Amino acid sequence: MKELQDIVGAYELARQEGKQAALATVVQVQGSSYRRPGARMLVTEDGQLTGAISGGCLEGDALRKARLVMHEQKSMLVTYDTTDEDDAQLGVGLGCNGIIQILIEPINPNDPANPITFFQAFLNNRQSAVIVTLFSLENRTSLQPGTCLFIPERGALAGTCTDAMLQEALLRDAQQVLAQRESFTKTYMTDEGTLTGFVELLQPAVSLVVVGAGNDAIPVVNMAAILGWQVTVVDGRATYAKTSRFPAAQQVLVAKPEQVLTQLKPDEQTVFVLMTHNYNYDLAMLRQLLPLAIPYIGSLGPKKKLERMLAELQDEGMEISEEMLQRVYGPTGLEIGAETSEEIALSILAEIKAVLANKSGGFLRDKPGAIHDRGDENLELGKQTSVSGCFL
Repeated sequence: MKELQDIVGAYELARQEGKQAALATVVQVQGSSYRRPGARMLVTEDGQLTGAISGGCLEGDALRKARLVMHEQKSMLVTYDTTDEDDAQLGVGLGCNGIIQILIEPINPNDPANPITFFQAFLNNRQSAVIVTLFSLENRTSLQPGTCLFIPERGALAGTCTDAMLQEALLRDAQQVLAQRESFTKTYMTDEGTLTGFVELLQPAVSLVVVGAGNDAIPVVNMAAILGWQVTVVDGRATYAKTSRFPAAQQVLVAKPEQVLTQLKPDEQTVFVLMTHNYNYDLAMLRQLLPLAIPYIGSLGPKKKLERMLAELQDEGMEISEEMLQRVYGPTGLEIGAETSEEIALSILAEIKAVLANKSGGFLRDKPGAIHDRGDENLELGKQTSVSGCFL
């Protein structure tokens, strides 16, 4: 999500300076690559790059092609095939083994439905959305439609397709993506030919609520801000909960435990870490959080502390289900041998990322097969939908 934030910021600066810009998007990957579909990079006419489409090996070539796109004001689909062992023929040393499709499209500031406008609309609201990017693998020299639709989970559709039947099919698939919480690539048969659509799920940035404003919370907040997460710091002590101590936080609240949730709106991307070092404060927060569908509740400190809090809540009459317990992580953090507050912060944030991504947090070298599950990248690759009445 930080990549989109950076791209929007860089584009706004370029627009103010009167510079042209183009957007490069990884729209399809077969095999291995450094970045997955949805990776983006903004290129300005003076060669400024924001974001990334690879580990640094494609950017130079993409820059040259982006300048051509800006000059001609016409989108271009570029293929990088690294399945050949001699990838030096591309002029880049990729070290991958895949076929990467990258769409480069000019950004027209006068077009209210340009991709940057979609990104701004998404970032301005904490809700999931779908962006549809269309491209033609069948005829690369034909018009590449590019980023054409923005479908928020709640609210008005933005953008349009010239083919009404295609748009109807895309809207149905967008609803499927929102329901299943997974992007996919799909082939659409139209009267004008075959188009491939990258129907992409966008989810809001992680909202991290750090309950506790001690010194050990500072690196947690700073590291989370680097990730582009939205951070709120909460504490009952006004001498600790100060914006001067947490300049990277979006908000700093001084509140009693029972006042905290009245000032927040937790959603499916909101996580909490309890680190006040005050047993009663943490207990009161846990009492309020357990009944909610919070995907991650971290408890700093020894396991016995968490067990005691849970037992006390049960003694009060609270029914704590196994589902509730699965969302509580105590001690919070991955086992990486962390000792300092900075190392502990790294451990906590890594565990939160793993939980939200539904990953184990283990060593990549021990994972059988590819780093990225092939089923995750192109769920519908190869499936076709007819929008002209002729089903294949």
